[in-house]
Amino acid sequence: MPDFDLERVHWEAGRTCVAGIDEAGRGPWAGPVVAAAVVLDADELSVDLRQGLDDSKKLSAAKRDTLYDLLRDQARIGVGIAEVDEIDTRNILQATLAAMARAVRKLNVIPDQALVDGTQPPILPCPLDCIVKGDGRSLSIAAASVIAKVSRDRLMADLARLHPGYGWERNAGYGTAEHRDALAHLGVTPEHRRSFAPIRKMLRDNPGDAQDIDSAETL
Repeated sequence: MPDFDLERVHWEAGRTCVAGIDEAGRGPWAGPVVAAAVVLDADELSVDLRQGLDDSKKLSAAKRDTLYDLLRDQARIGVGIAEVDEIDTRNILQATLAAMARAVRKLNVIPDQALVDGTQPPILPCPLDCIVKGDGRSLSIAAASVIAKVSRDRLMADLARLHPGYGWERNAGYGTAEHRDALAHLGVTPEHRRSFAPIRKMLRDNPGDAQDIDSAETL
């Protein structure tokens, strides 16, 4: 379970504002990638958050929603987004790092230190540590993973209403059987990542399957 051991090293060195950073949505075939930066106050953190936070992938949707609401009340939060066109233009890694930098800017404070989940460092206005599987080790990163995941899932539910039939409210744009079947019948939307191999292959093999922007927006 995550704790404050990684944060405490920096707090004891006088770096009191430590931000945890994580992302959601690197793997899906559709939709944006979303990053979150979260600063927690150990003295004010509720027992529910201290004991409930974990890697968002290990939590139920209902539990994530509960933690999201608690974090909105108790933490400083920034959310950054990179849309599909940026993913396709820059590649998913660079778009993810850009979303992380935007999330930190949305904090409206420059952290003294950042703890970033993963191995690739974004460009930030503060020192940072990359932490492998950090969402299972640091409460701050775990909090960021919950905020990023819930924020993205809600964005995908909104996009599902604009582009019905793909099941994005359930699969969040991942390449599930439901999503694959919908692509075969409905075609590729403007929200699909054309740089991703399955979508690129579909467009190459069936060039008529791409919805034009105007028709897609009327769905």
